[in-house]
Amino acid sequence: MKLLEVKNLTKAFGGLKAVNNVSFTVEKGEILGLIGPNGSGKTTTFNCINQFYPITSGDILFKGKSISALKTYEICKLGIGRTFQVVKPLARMTVLENVTASAFCRVSSIKGAKEVASEVLQFCNLWKDKDKLAKSLPIGGRKRLEIARALATRPDLLLLDETAAGLNPSELDEAIDLIIKMRESGITILIVEHIMKVIMTISDRIHAINFGQTIAEGTPKQVANNPAVIEAYLGEEYAQG
Repeated sequence: MKLLEVKNLTKAFGGLKAVNNVSFTVEKGEILGLIGPNGSGKTTTFNCINQFYPITSGDILFKGKSISALKTYEICKLGIGRTFQVVKPLARMTVLENVTASAFCRVSSIKGAKEVASEVLQFCNLWKDKDKLAKSLPIGGRKRLEIARALATRPDLLLLDETAAGLNPSELDEAIDLIIKMRESGITILIVEHIMKVIMTISDRIHAINFGQTIAEGTPKQVANNPAVIEAYLGEEYAQG
């Protein structure tokens, strides 16, 4: 089942097309990796999916219905959550309060929001930090908190934007485990990531873009061996036999 369909998506800023006629689908239950060099249009694509940016042309369908004319908060309520490349938690609030605030997307009572937040923090292995101020967390903790805030909106589809950036090797392994656990819980994932250990390990399929245009799509092995991807992004060391 196609959960998300991006059809001929174009986003222009003046005369610059940051995303140019890009199309792909995300199947329910899969992890689709979106890769490309810096400035290739990955985050812009995310910003168009959840209408952080209005699209210039094309269409985006979620569960078979167009969402291109909806507001960002309406898209979130439909079941699309996301994280951001630069994490910005509510710094002077606790970890629990941060996630509780996100939970109000689904529940209307403080008690209900706290219950959702507590469940999510335990799922993300952040319960021990629930009473700490968000600003006191190290980068790994803030990245995990960003995911927890998104999970509290109860998404069917989660857009992860460079959640592994800045993590040490053990934190990378923990991030991979958490992403896999999210998928096993029933969440479909579209992920932007530069760290190849992460993207090649977890992705069922990968869609590669460069200069705002699609250059390849396929399994991790197929994409890693694609000459256009090797030249534009990966380099010869990532070519797999």
